[in-house]
Amino acid sequence: MTAKKTISGARIFDGIDWHDGAALVIEAGHVKAIAPAGSVPAGGETIDARGLLLVPGFIDLQVNGGGGALLNEKPSLESIRQICAAHAQFGTTALLPTLITDTRAVRTAAIAAGIEAKAAAVPGFLGLHLEGPHLSVARKGAHDPALIRPMGDDDLAEILACAKALSRLMLTVAPENATKEQVRALADAGVVVSLGHTDVDYDTACAYAKAGARTVTHLFNAMSGLGHREPGVVGAALSTGTLHAGMIADGFHVHPASMGIALRGKKGPGQIFLVTDAMSPIGTDQTSFFLNGREILRQGGRLTLADGTLAGADIDMLSSVRFVHQKLGLPIEEAVRMASGYPADAMGIASHKGRLLPGTDADFVLLTPELAMKSTWIGGETVFAA
Repeated sequence: MTAKKTISGARIFDGIDWHDGAALVIEAGHVKAIAPAGSVPAGGETIDARGLLLVPGFIDLQVNGGGGALLNEKPSLESIRQICAAHAQFGTTALLPTLITDTRAVRTAAIAAGIEAKAAAVPGFLGLHLEGPHLSVARKGAHDPALIRPMGDDDLAEILACAKALSRLMLTVAPENATKEQVRALADAGVVVSLGHTDVDYDTACAYAKAGARTVTHLFNAMSGLGHREPGVVGAALSTGTLHAGMIADGFHVHPASMGIALRGKKGPGQIFLVTDAMSPIGTDQTSFFLNGREILRQGGRLTLADGTLAGADIDMLSSVRFVHQKLGLPIEEAVRMASGYPADAMGIASHKGRLLPGTDADFVLLTPELAMKSTWIGGETVFAA
């Protein structure tokens, strides 16, 4: 690793403000400064990025697979490497490989693989997201109902041990199958508890937020909707300032009009952030794959079971950024925040990721002004170049 690097000539967005006529100075994998181009001390390697945009690297908190690998089908270190490398092609510099509802044995294997990935310092690996199995059958989506079950004491113990070993863990649960006491214990241990695949009412969702739930999984999808007399989980997500919420911006999971309404209606400081919910086909030409023994079809930008049920998403993070910028009309800086700063806030890692401030990790993406990919950098090193 070169001790010092300078990225010059790009228009730099640090996650808060734009910097023109400046250079990004990197030392030992961290941001040293964003300095006027003419005042950078000599020395180290200089990279010419004239005409490009330099933005914080994207953070994806819900990634089932990529590059042909699916964590549920092969819960291994190799799969995690494959998934992280596939998403780096689209600007993702940190992600949570996500295990959806499966058997106890598969979950145990996925946790072991995550611990291996942390020890191996796999570029882009942030931690794990366990989406289930403690969900609601009524809002199962593509999750196998035969594998959904309540959280027991042994489940709680395994998840707490995983949180201690990994440091970064997200867990999606439904109040139907997890108690407030369990949520409180998980939150106290540093687990980011997310409410999802649940049919509970507004008051119950708010009570679980008070117990320690921090986020909501894929807003609008697989949850009780916003009604005029019963606001549901969607209403709780939007009106509770402590809750952050992930959203899939592919135009299939949520109508663009609903996305805009949610963005305008979200009470802070919690924000809506982008997730891909990507499956194994990302970065490949796969037309189908299997999940829990069921074939998932890839057609027209959608992934579905044979009955038409959506089963994850066929979108990458850069395409998600483009979608909310071009289809919703969000300023590019806000679209980037939804993919970087806001998920960092949701995970509690904003001190070192999601923004390019002195001391933070030098994770960033170089794009053309038309938002085409040029290169992805993690810790000041190139991990993908178009």
